[in-house]
Amino acid sequence: MVAAAIVGSAVVTGVASSQASKSAAKKAAGAQQDTTYASIEEQRRQFDAMRELLNPFVDAGKQALGGQQDLLGLNGSEAQQAAIDNIANSSAFKTYQQQGENAILQNASATGGLRGGNTQAALSQFSPQLLNQMVNQQYSNLGGLTALGQNAAAGVGNAGMQSANNISGLLQNLGASQAGNALAQGQANANMWNGVNSAIGSLGGMYLYKNGF
Repeated sequence: MVAAAIVGSAVVTGVASSQASKSAAKKAAGAQQDTTYASIEEQRRQFDAMRELLNPFVDAGKQALGGQQDLLGLNGSEAQQAAIDNIANSSAFKTYQQQGENAILQNASATGGLRGGNTQAALSQFSPQLLNQMVNQQYSNLGGLTALGQNAAAGVGNAGMQSANNISGLLQNLGASQAGNALAQGQANANMWNGVNSAIGSLGGMYLYKNGF
């Protein structure tokens, strides 16, 4: 009876200890899991915020690239002509054209060559040269926006890769935590049965000793 009581006590104690160990392991794993998911959500939130901030620059870069392609004729001759016509009909072109022609006429008037052939040649050449210059300038300006958009797109890409790497690391840690939890609970069970077996073995030894075996 005493032996049975001792074995029973060892079993109860072992089970209680095992349950406590498993409960602690489960709580620890649960806390790490909650922290991991919160970290993943924050990583995604930060990436979305970064993408939202850079999207206007990316969009501007796309439009600028399309404008460059129009000027080069890559989107067809009609698109190229429309792009050039937009420059030729712009208020900036007309302003520079008027100022340039007035300067040519004023210079010719001051030198007495107002109706000379050189003046007429200068006037006829001025507008095409001005248009060519403004087309090149427009292409250069668009190139600046294209580069800005490219850099912004690269920034979004890098942020996405960094976020993905961080989330991957967090998920690996979560997997390790879950595996550790399973191992801890398994070890708790093993410790419980080892304790019970040890108690039974001790009692068996005592029995043999008392009975002269």
